[in-house]
Amino acid sequence: MSTFKSRGLRGSTFEEFINKTNEVYAENGLALIQKIPTPITPIDMDSKKGHITLAYFDQKSTVDYVGAIQGIPVCFDAKECNKDTFPLQNIHAHQIDFMGKWEAQDGLAFILIFFSERDMYYYLTYEKLKSFWDRMQEGGRKSFRIEELDEKYFFTTKPNLLVPYLDMINIDLSTRP
Repeated sequence: MSTFKSRGLRGSTFEEFINKTNEVYAENGLALIQKIPTPITPIDMDSKKGHITLAYFDQKSTVDYVGAIQGIPVCFDAKECNKDTFPLQNIHAHQIDFMGKWEAQDGLAFILIFFSERDMYYYLTYEKLKSFWDRMQEGGRKSFRIEELDEKYFFTTKPNLLVPYLDMINIDLSTRP
């Protein structure tokens, strides 16, 4: 039984940055992206503060965000990594399956990664993620190194946009057949 007592707030700052960016995109009519909450069942509550102190996840979540960007259906997940090696255990088989089905419906699936030690953001295409996943499934590395990533998908913050991923989507779309 998975709980969020020790893991639930990992990446919450990164996700808050994405949420703020999504608000700016929505206000400017560029995108409509919604954060998908993970369903939980509380186990312990701090009655004085009204906070959940221990809970378990009701079901497997798919991805963190879904929506549309100028008519293109998108889904993506947000991950934070504090090293130069990203462990694929941070991604689950049901997420790979969901993202693959999304792409098969002509949607766009990707993962945004914040490499916190380097203060760098990365847009990981589903295609590249799937190649790392397949390598692991075939007995290869259970992670990927930052050196294996395509430099064109690294990006930085912009004024008013903490996680400006639309530029990366344009690059991704321009490289597809």
